[in-house]
Formats: sequence, structure tokens, C-alpha cells
Amino acid sequence: MTTIQLVEHARPDVHALPDAVGRALAASGMVDAVPDPYLPGHWRLRAGSKVGAVAFDVPGTGTVTLRITPKVPIARLFFLLGYALSPHTAPCDENVDVAEHTEVLPAFADAFERQLARALAQGLVQGYRTTEESAVVVRGRIREADQIRRHYNAALPVEIVYDEYTTDIAENRILRAAVERLLRLPGVPGDVRRRLAHHRSRLADVTSLVRGHALPVWRPTRLNARCHAVLRLAETVLRGASAEHNEGPLHIDGFVFDMNRLFEDFVCTALREALVPHGGCTELQARGIHLDRDDTVRMRPDFVWYADEGRPRAVVDAKYKAEKREGFPDADLYQMLAYCTALGLPDGHLVYAKGNAPHAAHRIRNASITIHQHALDLDQPPRALLADVQDLAERLASGETRMINRLARSE
Repeated sequence: MTTIQLVEHARPDVHALPDAVGRALAASGMVDAVPDPYLPGHWRLRAGSKVGAVAFDVPGTGTVTLRITPKVPIARLFFLLGYALSPHTAPCDENVDVAEHTEVLPAFADAFERQLARALAQGLVQGYRTTEESAVVVRGRIREADQIRRHYNAALPVEIVYDEYTTDIAENRILRAAVERLLRLPGVPGDVRRRLAHHRSRLADVTSLVRGHALPVWRPTRLNARCHAVLRLAETVLRGASAEHNEGPLHIDGFVFDMNRLFEDFVCTALREALVPHGGCTELQARGIHLDRDDTVRMRPDFVWYADEGRPRAVVDAKYKAEKREGFPDADLYQMLAYCTALGLPDGHLVYAKGNAPHAAHRIRNASITIHQHALDLDQPPRALLADVQDLAERLASGETRMINRLARSE
């Protein structure tokens, strides 16, 4: 088995790899992979914004494991994830429990298992599940329309529907699917794998989910309160954060975070919470915004803050990585200019993960628009990071106040 270790957004590494493996890595989209022009049989690999662990089953070569380590500390990454999933329950202390792990998958599997153990310490959550079936004994209510359609003029069987108090509910089904998913992934430590196997045995009587089908819907209630955190982590495992597909002869199985999406989710969620005292409403991944009068060019800003009457108050776009060494990319300015023009706003805000570029503000020629570029330092304690977001929210609020004053003077 071949193992390749890379660091997110680091310089390209040169690895001696069979051509089949290099092509598999290039086809996966996980890394940029090109043949080295100077060393035959070598490939230049560069990781982008995706971090985690992925296993490739390459025909004729065997299994290749790719591990991509994030630049931010694992504890910070878990805070970003936890806050984006549930801002009111995410821990904001200095120490997030990720044990001694330095890679994403082992740390996530360990954290998930610990949360699951705490949630199931009092046993499996129980709830009511609505069941429809054919039976020879009446239980609950008879589904008259189905009875007539399926068994006209026959007494048995009877089409019934009833509510059953059971452990075989959506919450436990999601937890079992997440446990089984983690047990299939490469890189889960042996002790964590044993504990996960124990939880799987406790969930053995729960119906397994079918791969490819939509996840069952659960709702936060008082009865399942102890499972809220672990259920959100389980959905992270089962939804977009994981990689699992077959493309031709190539089979990929792994667990991946896209740091671009994670940073975007965190910034938008934290801004939404910080702007609550200022009123209005916010929309993430705003829809219904068009650049042209004919509504043919659609735009989707990451974050739009509206007044109660529906007037846009501020627009924000989150950008995890600046591609240019000398500063922020110019293309982001053009995109924000389009947002401000379409929304009729005098200020637009771009938020980056702190890199090599300082804060900046650009006053646009022949337009009363200023585009602000902010940088958040992710490598700092959670409370300090949230304080920086609060400062940004205050800037948005003060900018909106200035806009209202200008409108009042013009009238």
C-alpha cells in the first residue's frame, strides 16, 4: 500500500509513482497532479483546499492512501466546524478535545466517538415512528382508501397505520450509518475503531440506511437534546464532507473537508449571530439576485443582510485562500462590485482567512462604491476569533447607518 502525505496549499511535492496512480490522483480532483517534466516516473502533487484522508483502489497497483493535513491547528478546524453546525452549543474555551491527533480523520473519528458515547450513556434515544403495513390484527387506524383499493370485499389482511414507541427512529438510524461509514474509512485508529464497533453492536436493531438515499429527517426536541451535537457530526460524515464514489475502474473512499466551504459557513454563521442585536434578517447563499434588468444573470452572494422592510443593508463574500502572493485577487473585487451594483449598496465586504495581505479598502472610479477587504486570523483562540467577527459586524452596522444618513440628505 502506498501512502502520500501532503499539506493544504503547500508547495508541490515530487513523488515517484506509477503512471496509473498519478492518473488516478489527477482524476480524483483531490489534488493537482501532473507528470514531472524533468524526472520520468515522478509526479508533482499539490494539495488545494481539501483536507482529510482518501483511499484509492487503483487496478493493477493496489490501494493508495492520500492524507492531506490542514494548515490551521486541528482544534481550530473543529471549532470552525462546530460553530458552523451549531453556534449556540459550540465550545468557545481554549481547549477543544481532539486528543493527541494531528490529522483530520483520526481526530474527527475520535471526537465523534466521544460525543456518541456521552449521548448513548443513558441508552438509545426512543421516539414515535409512524408505520404503515398489512396485518391480520387491527392496530391503530385502518387506512380505508388503501384497504378498498388493495383488498376490495376482503376482510383480511387489513391496511393499518400506527405510531410505535421504539428505538428504530431517524436519530438512531443516522448514528448507525455514521458509525458504519467511519468504520469503512482508512486511517481510523485501532482503539477508536474498537469503540465504534461497540457502538455499532448497540445499534444493531436499528434499520440500516440505504446508500444513495436521502437521510431521514429528525427534529431537535427536548427528548433527543443529548444527541443534538453528535447528530450534526453524523450528518457531516454522511453528507458533503465525505468522499465516496466509483468512476469507471477507480474506487474512492474517504473523508474530506473542503476548507473553502468550511470557512464560508463559519463566517456567514458567525456574522448572522453577531448582527442579531442590530435587527433585520440575513440570508446565506442569497437567491433571487440578478445583475441585469431581464433577470438572466443570476448571482449568489454568500451573505446578505436585509432591513425589516426588505431593503439590502450589507453584502459579504467569504474567501478562504488568496491566490496571489502579493495580495488579494483582483477577480474578487470585480465580483463584489457586481454584487454592490445589483443590490444598490455603497459598500461591499470581502472576508479572507488571514494570509500575506493586509486590510484594504478600494474606492471605485465613477461609482460611489467602496469595497472593503478584511482578514480573519484563524490561528487564534475561539473567543478572539469571534471578537474579530463581532468587530466586522459593527463595521457593517456603522456602514449601513452612514448609508441611511446619505439617503436622508439626498431626499
